[in-house]
Amino acid sequence: MKPRVLIIDDELSICITLVMALQQKYDAAYALKAEEGLRMLEQGGYDLVFLDLKIGEYNGMELLQKIKEMDSTIAVIIMTAYASIGSTVEAMRKGAFTYLTKPLCIEEMMICAEQALSIRKLNERVLYLNSELNARNHYFGMVGKSQRMRDIYTLIEKIKDVNTAVTISGESGTGKELVAKAIHYSSARRNERFVAVNCAAIPEGLLEEELFGHKKGSFTGALADRPGMFAAGDKGTIFLDEIADLPLAMQSKVLRVLQDKSFTPIGCNDVKTVDIRVIAATNRDLEEMVRLGTFRLDLYYRINVVRINLPPLRERRQDIPSLCHHFIEIYSKDHHKIVTSLTKDSERMLMEYDYPGNIRELANIMELAVILCAGDTIGIKDVMAQMSRSSCTSQTHPQENATLLGPFTSMTLKEIEKEVIMARLRGNNGHQKRTAQQLGISVKGLRNKIHYYNLANGK
Repeated sequence: MKPRVLIIDDELSICITLVMALQQKYDAAYALKAEEGLRMLEQGGYDLVFLDLKIGEYNGMELLQKIKEMDSTIAVIIMTAYASIGSTVEAMRKGAFTYLTKPLCIEEMMICAEQALSIRKLNERVLYLNSELNARNHYFGMVGKSQRMRDIYTLIEKIKDVNTAVTISGESGTGKELVAKAIHYSSARRNERFVAVNCAAIPEGLLEEELFGHKKGSFTGALADRPGMFAAGDKGTIFLDEIADLPLAMQSKVLRVLQDKSFTPIGCNDVKTVDIRVIAATNRDLEEMVRLGTFRLDLYYRINVVRINLPPLRERRQDIPSLCHHFIEIYSKDHHKIVTSLTKDSERMLMEYDYPGNIRELANIMELAVILCAGDTIGIKDVMAQMSRSSCTSQTHPQENATLLGPFTSMTLKEIEKEVIMARLRGNNGHQKRTAQQLGISVKGLRNKIHYYNLANGK
């Protein structure tokens, strides 16, 4: 897949010239207004931005800062007709890769683009490796030292460089995508792309286009060729999460990719080939779905060559302390707090809880506990705040619950949600995209909640 480049400049002639120069090697697009450029970047997927220093009344330096707040890994090359040492230094300080003076030299521009994208790729790899080195009891992002998890690590080591399909099964929240990433980043494909697709989240009418792309002119609005997810993952790995939600018609097309490593984009007569590893995940019983006729038997056998079954958290309680300290480190940094440990009572309660939401639920419990913790040690009241009342009741006496919950007995779920959102926004200095990603909701969903709770006014 070609790297995606966005030009943000209010001069149409410059935008068209740059797109024409870049389109042989890159998937290039342009925006004539700053707001339009930000909207396009917010949708994600761009690797490099050519940014004019003056866009109408908009200051390019401010726009550069907003781009870097959205995604610090995006490479940005500044363009201007009014270069100065002061503006160059400021641009570099705010994260620009380099600075080009108009009129642009196309050859120089192409060299700069290639260098910027090369460094971006190296930086992404360094960030990933650093996160792994800094983690404790980790195997490529997975936390746990129980025998069940060590068996999974051993299996990954055996299959990581075998180009066969893998299916990861397990309850929601057990970390199936982390396993898929561990397979990819420990394999010989580690320097290529890892593409994650949530099959359940894409409307059925858009699924074929998302997976296989389309050819220019194939339907109204198809103004340019668009590669799909399989093309994006060429030479790398594609992770098909919730594969059980694929419609039967789409299952046959995915089967073809697994069998022949080929597919046909919408409106295209040419067959495209890819070298890609497919990893699927599901929390449903595929064997039962095959019996009912809702999942293809031939696809089941194709994706199920290697099966990794992730245990729920209640079956690997030995890993709970390691996971708790892992989340304490993450959320202490996120919320700018110094929290270092758990009391014995709070750790005991966390060990006894059954976690219907698995690791994802534990992460939520620990985030709120870090937010509410008054000192450097998380107490039992802090962890109780996020646990469901029914689960707590099954593990403690009713009279104990009232004492343990303390002030949280007067808090509604909405009040707790508002506190978490406010804390996240403060920790991210108001950056909405980063906050939405950490909360596991869309930017639009976050904005709706900000409006609902009247947080825009700082309340």
